[in-house]
Amino acid sequence: MSLLADLTAGAVEDAEARRAEQPLAAVEARAAAAPAPRDARAFLTPSERIKVIAEVKRASPSRGDLAAIPDPARQAGLYETGGASAISVLTEGRRFKGSLADLTAVRERVALPVLRKDFIATPYQVAEARAAGADMALLIVAALDPAALAELYALVVEWGMTPLVEAHTADEVRAAVDLGAPLIGVNARDLSDFTLDRDLFARLSEGIPSGTIRVAESAVATPDDVVRYRRDGADAVLIGEALVTGDPVRTLGAFLSATEGI
Repeated sequence: MSLLADLTAGAVEDAEARRAEQPLAAVEARAAAAPAPRDARAFLTPSERIKVIAEVKRASPSRGDLAAIPDPARQAGLYETGGASAISVLTEGRRFKGSLADLTAVRERVALPVLRKDFIATPYQVAEARAAGADMALLIVAALDPAALAELYALVVEWGMTPLVEAHTADEVRAAVDLGAPLIGVNARDLSDFTLDRDLFARLSEGIPSGTIRVAESAVATPDDVVRYRRDGADAVLIGEALVTGDPVRTLGAFLSATEGI
């Protein structure tokens, strides 16, 4: 089993445990009662400098523990102060040490759209994302068969959230385009084995049509990395490790100012 398949299976197992305590109908009722989701596209529309989706991320399978982040809402508030355009919250608990409670706390703190970043593979996970306050939901093409991808994409849209569809190959980009995804992310990290390909975004971004927001994910450590992605056509970058391991406000300022006029 690949690492991605293992992570997805674990996330589904954990969701099923939550479902045993709170059935889908109850979660859907909370989702329906939640404040309306923010339109992520309005915040991430291309402008004269790159947009940043700043991530609340405690750990990863590739890097281990990164930061304790005892107060995810405070971390997200620093991101907002630093100029981020959206917040990503890792809610996977086994390897990334996140939770839906983190997402809810962040949602209550910031005025930016919030992404649930997890290994979503069931309708229950989509509903609980909205119930927790998510404005966006990540769908990873490689983790889903075509029918499941289409079903979950439709559910994300039905709940009023914005799908961020993540690809790692040209075929996966085409699958995202065929869905009509408003945001397509290219992840430089192969989630099957967590190897990194820093040139992947440049190779795949040409397959993303004009009018779609292009998001570069992973391999962002310095302003030069952001500049490189910008020159390769990125409208936004998703950044986690570089922000949780340093001064997030200062780091965001350096990343954003580096792409002005590019």
